[in-house]
Amino acid sequence: MAPSLLDPEKGEKSAHEPLEVPTAEIASSTTTGKESGILNALGRINHRIEGLSGFEARGITRVPPDERKPASALADLQVFILWFGANISANNMTTGLFGPLIFGLGFRDSVLCAVFGCFLGCASTGYMAMWGPTSGNRTMVVLRFFMGYWPSKLPCFLNIVLMVGYVTLNFIISGQILSAVSGGTMTTVVGIVVVAVVCWVVAVFGMFIFHTYERYAWIPQILALFVLVGCAGPHFDSTLQSTGDAVTLAANRLSFLSLCFYVPNSWAAAASDFYVYYPETTSKLKIFLLTLAGLFLSFTLVYLLGIGLASGVTSNPAWADAFAISTGALIVEAFDGLAGFGKLCGVIVALGIIANSIPGTYSAALGVQVLGRYGKAVPRWVWTCFITVIELVLALAGRDNLLVIFGNFLALMGYWIEIMIVIVVEEHVLFRWKRGFDWSRWEDKQYLPLGVSALIAFLLGWAGAILGMYQAWYMVGVEADR
Repeated sequence: MAPSLLDPEKGEKSAHEPLEVPTAEIASSTTTGKESGILNALGRINHRIEGLSGFEARGITRVPPDERKPASALADLQVFILWFGANISANNMTTGLFGPLIFGLGFRDSVLCAVFGCFLGCASTGYMAMWGPTSGNRTMVVLRFFMGYWPSKLPCFLNIVLMVGYVTLNFIISGQILSAVSGGTMTTVVGIVVVAVVCWVVAVFGMFIFHTYERYAWIPQILALFVLVGCAGPHFDSTLQSTGDAVTLAANRLSFLSLCFYVPNSWAAAASDFYVYYPETTSKLKIFLLTLAGLFLSFTLVYLLGIGLASGVTSNPAWADAFAISTGALIVEAFDGLAGFGKLCGVIVALGIIANSIPGTYSAALGVQVLGRYGKAVPRWVWTCFITVIELVLALAGRDNLLVIFGNFLALMGYWIEIMIVIVVEEHVLFRWKRGFDWSRWEDKQYLPLGVSALIAFLLGWAGAILGMYQAWYMVGVEADR
């Protein structure tokens, strides 16, 4: 019997090669012949698409050292620009709103929690990013060396859900902003579709187009945010004080700090995906510091803007009315007084969220391939199309109420990332500091660890996170049962 053509883990065919079957097999079965013809046709279509200029055909296959791009100052700068440009976006600005509006924190408390939480989250992501050039493997493939082939599939699945959820929220917020800019003449639905299409095109083509897009997309975005600072800054209330007794205040400070830590930290599950083409000799410290700098500066800027807007909501009736409509309406209202130019800035801010959505969609598609050989048999660009459709459908279906549901769900989902990072750090520092890994054996189940200890640690950590959750989260379910 001929080997399965859809089993690339066993080395029969790579995903981008035209599919072929032996002529004897075709002659033996009419049904098999028809199936083979379809597979050959699909293989030719895939080969033609992956032959497009600038198209990245590679999926999760390791990038060997001889196929990496040469080191350059531009490549080093791209590390910083990638994270800075992707995260100076309105969706991250909404995190800052939680300090004053949800946790009842004052301006100073909110700023301190945001800055310190952000730094810790960015540092952990910077640590995971350095494994990209070192290994030439995607993040969830790297995790196989620390957690084992089978246990690593659990965080891989969680990461797919996390990335899809985040991008869904991004589409909703973008649609809200574009709708608010148009005064309601453009519906949120149209805005969501516009952003989804642009995200899909860039994510399908892969790293080359993605890096090119990120290299320039941040420029109008940062200018629009500077305009927002000048326009809305006078309405920020820096005298806003925290509310609640000492115990409540301590809990709220810790909760907001954790939230500001978690959001940049969520990129850790995809951090090395974008550096697999960097030379193997690239300095780990350089990748860490450039990633940390790009993330920290971008997140700090939008966090502080979000905190400022939230402080103004408490004292500015126009902002409060806009916030009652949507987060996007609040951001547009903050440009009030600039007439048409303010609307232009609102559009730029809305489209800036695309830069934050592309890497999430890209990494989710890679994650599907990591789950197993059948996922790997389907080209990355096909999974990208499929995932974008899911994100679009979820955003359209939940544009009115899914924002709150996903916000609660993703907050719970985020705990597993830090558990994953702790496992990686322990394995790296305590057991592999001197020995290292043979990164070329990323599919060798005999070489990769069994991962029983890592799986137990992961599940225990997850259980501890659930037990430590805010009780009000459970009370929602109790009230619903009543």
